[in-house]
Amino acid sequence: MNKVITISRQYGSGGREIGEKLAKSLSIPFYDNEIITRAAKESGFAEAAFENAESKATNSLLYSIAMGMNSYGNQELGFSHLSLDDRIYLAQSDVIRKVAAEGPCVIVGRCADYILKDMPNVINVFIHASKQFRVARAIKVDNLSPNKAEESISKIDKRRANYYNYHSSEKWGVAMNYHISLDSSMIGIDGCVECIKAFVEHSCK
Repeated sequence: MNKVITISRQYGSGGREIGEKLAKSLSIPFYDNEIITRAAKESGFAEAAFENAESKATNSLLYSIAMGMNSYGNQELGFSHLSLDDRIYLAQSDVIRKVAAEGPCVIVGRCADYILKDMPNVINVFIHASKQFRVARAIKVDNLSPNKAEESISKIDKRRANYYNYHSSEKWGVAMNYHISLDSSMIGIDGCVECIKAFVEHSCK
């Protein structure tokens, strides 16, 4: 199995757990917060800076204005004109490319599917679920109250979408941007793992 698997997910859908179980089942490395730790070490930025970058993506329009309208996409401006957040994104992107080049692995979130779009042997997965399933999971896993769970689902999904839409030319959660999209509330966490494994196996043929 010579595949890099990226997993994008709705909050509360169990995407991270699916990624961890998938990596363990395939005996390959799993990357989530490890990306931040490595990017911080290699770039010299504090880990908190990477964690704060995504949390700023609360409103797509205001975020774009605050971040310089995605200035790293303008090659004429040069690196010196980039905002701190853009530099952090590029440092994180560099690490994602490095771990993907090192061999098969599972990478959760952080626009990995878009960052690796030109790399062969990458399988992009999106995990979604019903609101009821996600609320129940947020209450159980993250120890949130029912009201807080619903609020977090809306807020975190919006943040993830804005961050992704800002840094890429694609739209977060649109099925055609992924190789496989799964409803974890219908087939369960383990069911998603098995489906992805089967997809990976067939894609290797």
